[in-house]
Amino acid sequence: MKQQFWDLYLLMVIPLVVIGCSGPLGAADAVKSEKIAGCPDRPNCVSSEAQDADHAIAPLRLQGDLVAGWQAIREVVSNLPRCKVIKATDQYLHAECKTRIFRFVDDLELRLDPVTGTIAVRSASRIGYSDLGVNRRRVDQLRQTLKDKGLIH
Repeated sequence: MKQQFWDLYLLMVIPLVVIGCSGPLGAADAVKSEKIAGCPDRPNCVSSEAQDADHAIAPLRLQGDLVAGWQAIREVVSNLPRCKVIKATDQYLHAECKTRIFRFVDDLELRLDPVTGTIAVRSASRIGYSDLGVNRRRVDQLRQTLKDKGLIH
């Protein structure tokens, strides 16, 4: 009887663990791999790598010297209000940005493709369902700041 209980228990628990551990790349995994995480099935994320219209946003396109431009972009992101750069390499940047009122933490990720000069961008809330457009506005404001500085076109 005891053995049957454990057999049944393992038969039920193992699939749940496997399913729970699978799915889109999360922000923590993305930081380790320097890849842009996917967007969850909630309207609180935008990504230039998203395939659906609700999450899609245009990538950034560097103009001029890639190394100097990327360094300048890293500097701009580090000076964004309530944003702290967590990881920055020669092709990847991850920042945590706190929302103004409730101080929820959102993830902002940028990944440079040095061949094309394109920067993939993602901004996503860690918790909740809707962000009321905060992440899209964050990327739009970043895009405008970078255009004003002549870093992207």
